Amino acid sequence: MKLFFARMMAKWKLVATFLAQFGIWGVGAAALLDSSSIPIPMDAFLAFYIWNDKGHFWLYCLLAAAGSAIGGLVPYGLGRAGGELFLLKRVNRRHYERIRARFERQEFLAMMIPSMLPPPTPWKAFVFAAGVFEMRVAPFMLAVFCGRMLRWLVLSVLVIKLGPGAVELVAHHGLTFAAIVGGLAVIGFAWWWMRKKRAGKLDVD
Repeated sequence: MKLFFARMMAKWKLVATFLAQFGIWGVGAAALLDSSSIPIPMDAFLAFYIWNDKGHFWLYCLLAAAGSAIGGLVPYGLGRAGGELFLLKRVNRRHYERIRARFERQEFLAMMIPSMLPPPTPWKAFVFAAGVFEMRVAPFMLAVFCGRMLRWLVLSVLVIKLGPGAVELVAHHGLTFAAIVGGLAVIGFAWWWMRKKRAGKLDVD
């Protein structure tokens, strides 16, 4: 596992060296680049920072999630600027309508769930679709932030417990990782829904 991590970091040595100049903000810069234009192995970058500074793991996750939400505005903006025809050229009408229905029913979860999942999830395709279907900017950014934050907090726990090689574990067991993150999301959503219902009953009383 350590060999896998070492190979990945060696491949991205120039980028890592450049981002290291920004200190702790380098994680946010990497996430912004990854979401907007240049694909970067964010799990490996985060694991490197977290392993060398375990006490601030939450801050690295926070900065990465924020950077991802901001960077995602680029493909989101392209979709909103007229990406419907572009999307229709790449997916059939039936699949297109299915995606539209998902966003119309629950746009927040339609964006948050893909944001939680590790590669090879086609995350930018969902971001582009969010722009095409005119999801509002604030909910879009919040959904991306929450999904990424949850994903990387789980990754942080694995890195702290198992070491940097946890990145390979996530890569090879993406479905298991997705199930863990998805389970936590469902628990969190259920807790929020129960609180909302309870608050509504109190208001009525």
